[in-house]
Amino acid sequence: MFDKNDQKEWRDGVYLCTAKNSFEADILESKLRSEGIPSIKKYKGASNFLEIFMGSNSAFPIDIYVPKDTLEDAKNIIIAVPLPEDEISGEPVDFDSLTEEELDELIGQGEDETEE
Repeated sequence: MFDKNDQKEWRDGVYLCTAKNSFEADILESKLRSEGIPSIKKYKGASNFLEIFMGSNSAFPIDIYVPKDTLEDAKNIIIAVPLPEDEISGEPVDFDSLTEEELDELIGQGEDETEE
């Protein structure tokens, strides 16, 4: 993910990664900003025009650059972290067939999760 242009500089920043489209670039930029890391998007080809004209760009990739001193932190922030499988089964629940106790238990579990 990071090997392509490692340490390539542009506008006072170094290369972090390449987003596939403007939606992905906006998510990465937002996540970095929420962690206090500024970033710059470098558009390729006509992608900047497409984003202005059509509201999004899905035709050209967008490079993301960050300040050199924040590069390692930025890499750690955007690495995908595997999430444990949900404990909730994917099967639908027939609420009509549940007893009052089972229903109370289900409702109680939902309340416990929101209190944390």
